[in-house]
Amino acid sequence: MQGKVDVAFNLRLVRQRIAEACWRVGRDPREVDLIAVTKAVDPERMKQALAVGLNVFGESRVQELVRKYPDFPGVRWHFIGHLQRNKVKYLAGRVELVHSLDRWPLALEMDRQARRHGGVFRVLVQVNTARESGKFGLLPEEVGGFLREVAGLKGLQVEGLMVMAPFSSDPEEVRPVFRETRALFGRLARETGVTMRYLSMGMSGDYPVAVEEGANLVRVGTAIFGPRECMLKEG
Repeated sequence: MQGKVDVAFNLRLVRQRIAEACWRVGRDPREVDLIAVTKAVDPERMKQALAVGLNVFGESRVQELVRKYPDFPGVRWHFIGHLQRNKVKYLAGRVELVHSLDRWPLALEMDRQARRHGGVFRVLVQVNTARESGKFGLLPEEVGGFLREVAGLKGLQVEGLMVMAPFSSDPEEVRPVFRETRALFGRLARETGVTMRYLSMGMSGDYPVAVEEGANLVRVGTAIFGPRECMLKEG
C-alpha cells in the first residue's frame, strides 16, 4: 500500500516552485499548465488532487487510462507515454492531447481512427533532443519534414513539441536539452507555418528548470502524489 501523502500540500509546493521559476525569468505563471501524472496512482490520491482544483491528468499506459476514465468525469486527460498503433482506437474521444507522436505509421493510424470517430487528435511531436539511443522521439533535424508530412492528415492537429530529458540527479545537467528544444520549437513555428502552442518539458526532478527554459506544459507525478507502488517495487 502507498503511505499517506498530503497531496494538497505537495501541489501547493509544486505550484509555488513553478511560479518562482517563472518570476526568475520574467514569465507569467499563468502561462504554465500543470499535468498531474497519475500512472499507478490510486483513485483516492487522484480525488485529493481534484478537490484542490487540479483536473488535468496524464497517463502513460492506455489500459490504465481507459480503466480510470469512467470514474473521473470532467477530467481533462492527456496521454504522455509511448503509444502503440493497436492502442490508438482506445484513446479516440477520451484524450484532450497526445504528447508522444513519434513516427509516421503512428500518425497514419491516428489519422484513420480520428476520421473513423469523426474527430481530430490534437498531438505534440516527441523529440529526442539528447539523441539517446533506445529512446523514443524524432531527432531534431527530422522534425521539420515530419511536420510538413503530418500537415496533410486531416485527422491530426499538431500543436507543439514534447521532450523527455535524460535522467540526472542534477537538473542543471539537462538544462541544455530544454534550451535546445525551445530553440527548435521557435524555429519550427517560423519555418513550417504550424501553430506551435505547447512545449511539454519537465518532470518531477527538473520541472523548475524546464519552466525557466520555456516549458508551458509540465508533467509532474511523484512530486505531487509521492512514490508510486510500481516505483517501490522496482526500488
